Amino acid sequence: MMLFGNPNYRRSARTLIAVAILGLLVPHGYVAQTADAQSNLPNILLIVADDLGYSDIRPFGGEIQTPVLDQLAAEGMRFSNFHVLPTCSPTRAALLSGNDNHVAGMGVMAEFIYPAIEDLPGYAGHLVDQVATIPEVMRSAGYHTYMTGKWHLGQQDEQSPFNRGFEKTFTMMNGGGSHWADMRPLSPPQSMIYRRNGERLTELPDDFYSTKDYTDALIEFIDGGKGDAKPFFAYLSYTAPHDPLHAPAEYIKKYKGKYDDGWDVLGLQRLENLKELGLVPASVNEFPANFMIRKWETLGADEKRRHARDMEVYAAMVDYLDMSIGRVFDYLRDNELYDDTLIVFFSDNGANGAPATAYPGNADGTYLASFNNEIDNRGLPNSFIDTGPGWAQASSVPFKLFKSFTTQGGIKAPMIVKLPGENTARGKWNHSFLHITDIMPTFLEVADAPYPEVVNGKSVIQPIGKSMLPVLMGKRDSLHRGEGMGYELFEMKAFIQDEWKILRLPVPFGSGEWTLHNLKEDPGEILDLSDQHPEKKAKLLAAWQDYAKQNEVFDHKGRFDALYKKAYGVGN
Repeated sequence: MMLFGNPNYRRSARTLIAVAILGLLVPHGYVAQTADAQSNLPNILLIVADDLGYSDIRPFGGEIQTPVLDQLAAEGMRFSNFHVLPTCSPTRAALLSGNDNHVAGMGVMAEFIYPAIEDLPGYAGHLVDQVATIPEVMRSAGYHTYMTGKWHLGQQDEQSPFNRGFEKTFTMMNGGGSHWADMRPLSPPQSMIYRRNGERLTELPDDFYSTKDYTDALIEFIDGGKGDAKPFFAYLSYTAPHDPLHAPAEYIKKYKGKYDDGWDVLGLQRLENLKELGLVPASVNEFPANFMIRKWETLGADEKRRHARDMEVYAAMVDYLDMSIGRVFDYLRDNELYDDTLIVFFSDNGANGAPATAYPGNADGTYLASFNNEIDNRGLPNSFIDTGPGWAQASSVPFKLFKSFTTQGGIKAPMIVKLPGENTARGKWNHSFLHITDIMPTFLEVADAPYPEVVNGKSVIQPIGKSMLPVLMGKRDSLHRGEGMGYELFEMKAFIQDEWKILRLPVPFGSGEWTLHNLKEDPGEILDLSDQHPEKKAKLLAAWQDYAKQNEVFDHKGRFDALYKKAYGVGN
């Protein structure tokens, strides 16, 4: 076989260079050709979990059974210092555009737009047309483009993934909701919207379960296009383990009694596992105090049983997710596609510690009271449960807080990448800073697809990320050494440069002022080093201000500080 398959394919000079580089990955050259169809370029499979905690899966120190991801980690490279955005849709906007969430239109989530920002392009609440998307570019480069699962980047017809470059889609347009066929939303103002190839669906099959059906649809799409010579880009965007926590009963039973010792014990166990993996310094023997969490020993027997059941359901969702990913891998192997596929897996943000009452419309508890949350029905149809801050913090140790915050617990996520064919990255770790905006440039380099200057007649802003291929191929240890990355979402702010970070959180989650942290020595962001290193803090603060100006970050003047306090039950 020829490198990258078809010898008659007219390669550009850039492609020839890419072929030569990728050929170094295997002793006899990189092969990208299947039995059924010649493929000039590798397939790309992107798998995103929803609200999965940093240490939930076994390759990152978890106790939940994830044999498929274990094997993927053995075949690929694990990234311990991969950063995303604090919540779902901003991460997904940055992922698909290779740009900052504000530039991509997700300066806030759509659910929280208010009059002062509604006409600003950075706060559109959907993916805007001043950026190109991965599927738009990949499709123009000759790829099939498929998506199943969560979109959360606009609900209108023209905002659907089918109109942003995906050839075939089966998607849930919202941020979340029931994983069953009943289509019950997260809160009363919403209605769950599913679309297939752009067309809205009015009902789902009786046996619908989100993870199962998203997997089925993706396999169907890939199978339907395997007979031609085109490679595929497939985006498998699961909604597990996002709340409401739902899982098949037989999977919940597997974890019965597993979490009876509570979240304090689980957090310590996870911390020791992370130390054994070398992901946390041996000197770290604590994680940040979280005023939202009660000590497990202070709970009553019934409270313990309910909370333990909730974590059993969460673990079952992750277990079932792993099994479903295995179904896709089995299909690819059976069709001689697996070895020719670049596979990327990660979580979109940290574990979710917000209560269900935090969703707009749920504060009074009326909607939530309409579910049957008796102990034996928790996690089954017509239930609505969540992990709460206790389990979310255990999933985030030793980091501070979790989803929705610009602390490490909110923006640091597990990532595994498997290159096509045999390669030198197998089983290795990389500990350098990487960012969600690096995904798109990586895919485009693999696909030999330059980022366009114009899409549909409109100029688009170039991505800010960098291709990860040099790291994956062992040519470089890091991509961003000496550079910095800014953050702002809901007035949660941060700037990271190498091991240094400044952070701003409102009271009572933080001091309300900027603090300075050394992440290498203090991954939990416990110690404020502002007084010891004032020049470093001033430098990073100036860099954040430049970031805010360049990305047109709007000053919300405390609006979201107040909303956060209300959502977590700590404000008036």
